[in-house]
Amino acid sequence: MSTAVRPQLAACPGCVAAPNGTVEQAPTEARLALSLPSIHCQACISTVERGLNAVPGVRSARVNLTLKRALIEADPEVRALDLVPVLERLGFEAHELDLAALSATQTDQAGRDLLMRLAVAFFASMNVMLLSISVWSGASDATRDMFHWISAAITFPAILFAGQPFFRNAWQALRVGRLNMDVPIVLAIVLALLTSLWETSLSGEHAYFDAALTLTFFLLAGRYLDHRTRAVARSAAEELAALEVPRALRLESAGQPVEVAVADLVIDDHILVRPGGRMPVDGVVLEGQSELDRSLLTGETLPVFAEVGSSVSAGEVNLTGPLVIRATAVGNESSLHQLADLVAIAESGRSRYTSLADRAAKLYAPGVHILSGLAFLGWYLFTFDMRVALNIAAAVLIITCPCALGLAVPAVTTAASGRLFKKGMLIKHATALERLAEVDTVVFDKTGTLTNGQPRCDDFDQLSLSDQRLAYALAQGSDHPLSVAICRAAAQAGIKAAFVTAHEEVPGYGSEALYAGQRVRLGRAAWVGAEPGEKTAAYLDRGAGAPQALTFSDSLRPGAADAVRALLNAGKDVWLISGDAEGAVCDLATRLGIKSWIAAALPQDKCDQVSLLSQQGHRVLMVGDGLNDTAALAAAHVSISPASALDAARVASDIVLLGQDLSPIAEACTVAQKATRRIRENFRIATLYNVIAVPLAVAGLATPLVAALAMSTSSITVSLNALRLR
Repeated sequence: MSTAVRPQLAACPGCVAAPNGTVEQAPTEARLALSLPSIHCQACISTVERGLNAVPGVRSARVNLTLKRALIEADPEVRALDLVPVLERLGFEAHELDLAALSATQTDQAGRDLLMRLAVAFFASMNVMLLSISVWSGASDATRDMFHWISAAITFPAILFAGQPFFRNAWQALRVGRLNMDVPIVLAIVLALLTSLWETSLSGEHAYFDAALTLTFFLLAGRYLDHRTRAVARSAAEELAALEVPRALRLESAGQPVEVAVADLVIDDHILVRPGGRMPVDGVVLEGQSELDRSLLTGETLPVFAEVGSSVSAGEVNLTGPLVIRATAVGNESSLHQLADLVAIAESGRSRYTSLADRAAKLYAPGVHILSGLAFLGWYLFTFDMRVALNIAAAVLIITCPCALGLAVPAVTTAASGRLFKKGMLIKHATALERLAEVDTVVFDKTGTLTNGQPRCDDFDQLSLSDQRLAYALAQGSDHPLSVAICRAAAQAGIKAAFVTAHEEVPGYGSEALYAGQRVRLGRAAWVGAEPGEKTAAYLDRGAGAPQALTFSDSLRPGAADAVRALLNAGKDVWLISGDAEGAVCDLATRLGIKSWIAAALPQDKCDQVSLLSQQGHRVLMVGDGLNDTAALAAAHVSISPASALDAARVASDIVLLGQDLSPIAEACTVAQKATRRIRENFRIATLYNVIAVPLAVAGLATPLVAALAMSTSSITVSLNALRLR
């Protein structure tokens, strides 16, 4: 990330001394990036951009809804940490991102590269087709030879460029001594080109340049179709690395805070973390008391009290009071970085999944090569005519070319993805549907996934009017989630706040004020002298009498109960794993009918449980939304995250749930099973086609051109069968 440089020795205004002694121009602009996981519509974009552009020093701010990210160009003295409170006041969660860590994922060339090669193959094949029509219409001798040579001049450079993905993949497979689907493809193309060139050099009647180009075009169409079924692939580990705080305030020997790069911190450094700031390292609190938002790591929105001696982890947010911490783990040893490593390891394990197409290729490719070789050998021994033997071998390779198999999977996944997109689900990964069809166990996170992640005051309406007004007055001015819930309940009830004086928020404990000459408090049970209950609660001390408890719960997301019920009815084993307290998790599991649940789970615990279920032979679907879920999402057989999830969680998942409703999850499993059946049907269609067509080619009854037309017919049949999913 570009940052302002503070010059010590300036040769002139706006210049700084470089390390080598030369004078360089100081940066006049900073580029900042913020993650905005809670934006979801055009109104959010407009609000965020207006709010950021109104900040002094901000030159421009643009929001990307797809990536849920804001890119800001500003004066050098503007910092991302200054912009986060602005967005939080507008009601949006915001996290600073390190642009340097994201630089490798900004542009995706694969889609544009495939599209360009597809366009070249299409343009060349249309031109060669026109020349072929002239030959079919009766052109002969010198005219026919001229058209053939022109076709060759168009075809060779076009295929050398357009067919590079197939050539590259085939070579990589052959180099390590194995076969894949691209090896017979390349052999068919090369043999068709060589046969056509030989026929042209001998003034033969037939050349098959158009067949080679048509074959290349159809295969590239399948590759591009496959690419379009998923979002741009980005590494979740890189996203996690980008969430690490790039700078920190280190206390020098005189006690003065100095801003330094986090990379420069060492163990035992004393670091000042101001309210609203994120922990740059793991450490222990030396001074101060506050409340910590651990939602980035645990997924739970309720703050945790921190005082001298408390342990803190990188990524946690300091909410209410300044803290001085002593670093105990920095850099690669911090909990946030270890979580990134955990995600990277889990991703590499899941990438070993073999798709149906790859499994078919292991059986298909050797058979095609053997059959073509036997056809060439048999006809050569029968006729001793190299031209006839090569023509028939080329026809066999083209007619058996796995174009239909290559289209079988992407055609189905595209049709299924379109159907699920209408239901609010975006399929990101190429093999996600195949893996989703195999799922027998579903693991849900709690807060932000099954629930909305916003506490709701359950018994505010049971308080007396005077207590409601007093609680509202004490809750005002606090950003604590429970205080916000009280204010929301009071506003909905139309309550006016009582008049209080000397209002003060005590970090880590609650709020207190003077009311009618008495000190009143709203906060923790121990602070107001109350006995804590099992449920999450805040306690109102009115200055006289026993403190009044205000209990809170988290409301279910729309469709959560329906999704769980449908999955259980489908015979799937459903788990609930949460970092929340045991009482809250047990209560939610009972409400939803989930028998298997785990509470107080750390990110490692979630990942370990998913891995354990996988080792027991289960195919696990993980549904989660937080940074603490990313390792489990990556370790699962297949994973889903809501669009409101943190960037890293969305990237680690295979499927993104675009709306608030969870009910499409069960339908997605059903659609995935239907899609897998269609893929298997397409394989059977392609096999039946080969059973009929191959004997004709081996018998010499099909030229390479007829073989190419037959291959195209099988590809169209496979595509039409896939459309039945819609």
